[in-house]
Amino acid sequence: MSELIKKTILAGLGLISLTREKAEELAKDLIKRGELAQTEEAKFVKDLMAQAEKNKAELEKKVEQISENVLKKLNLPTRKEFEELKARVEEIAGQKK
Repeated sequence: MSELIKKTILAGLGLISLTREKAEELAKDLIKRGELAQTEEAKFVKDLMAQAEKNKAELEKKVEQISENVLKKLNLPTRKEFEELKARVEEIAGQKK
């Protein structure tokens, strides 16, 4: 299958919430239309699922970065900073007893 067709399909699907069932359905449709060989079905589904997972991870990373930037702009501590402060307060409180 040409890379252009594959990339078009990937972009069209969004590939964030692609399920194996949907990928298999898409592969069967492409086979019916003659755009994918039957022998390439398993590889196509595997590649789609791998790309979906990669895109999901990239999206999660971007959302995390954006969230951290928003917290910084609002001058709010991140979860990590909050947990560090909490641990430090508990440590100090424990020393005073």
